[in-house]
Amino acid sequence: MSMDQTQDIKEPGSTKLALSVAFAGLISGLAIISIYEATLPTITANKAEELRQAVFRVLPGVHKMQLLEYSGDKLIVNPDADRKAEIVYGGYDKQGQLIGYAIPHAGPGFQDTISVLYGYQPSRRKVVGMWILDSRETPGLGDKIYKDAEFVANFDNLSADPEIKTMKKGTKSAPNEIDAITGATISAKAVARIINEAHAVWKDRFPPPGNEPKLGGAE
Repeated sequence: MSMDQTQDIKEPGSTKLALSVAFAGLISGLAIISIYEATLPTITANKAEELRQAVFRVLPGVHKMQLLEYSGDKLIVNPDADRKAEIVYGGYDKQGQLIGYAIPHAGPGFQDTISVLYGYQPSRRKVVGMWILDSRETPGLGDKIYKDAEFVANFDNLSADPEIKTMKKGTKSAPNEIDAITGATISAKAVARIINEAHAVWKDRFPPPGNEPKLGGAE
């Protein structure tokens, strides 16, 4: 190719380049949206199943569950309650008798927000299980709030009154005390604080025995 021919080749203008970039961005955006919409039902179903399993973990003996909303100074069955509503999950045995409530609550941990689900039996005023729904605590330390079986077991039969207290590991002696995690005391205390905060809100909202929300068939 001669020098004259080389000089005749023009670079694309800035407008053409901008349009090309915009078109590529549009195609990429549409592809991302399509993938998201295609996978959303699976993601939603997986999250629902994870929550269901968590409720069963924190309320031993549960066979069925249903979503309950606190509205008008009482708990009502509302399977369509939105995220802004005040909700708990009622857990029932095979005969449809209430075992307890699974209560979600979140609060700050050492690094980020910790989302907790705990089981509570008002008749005994006892926490009977705890599960971490979401946490970004430090791997190897703070993540022991859900990886350390001994710490999780603290909440299997724990008095919620007057409040849960976190003690140095190996020193708990009262029914409302839990052992902290060596090297992750802040995260352990955060879990206790989150449950205490939720308990302060919910403890007087649950109806007396015999007046609990009846199982409406939701599993």
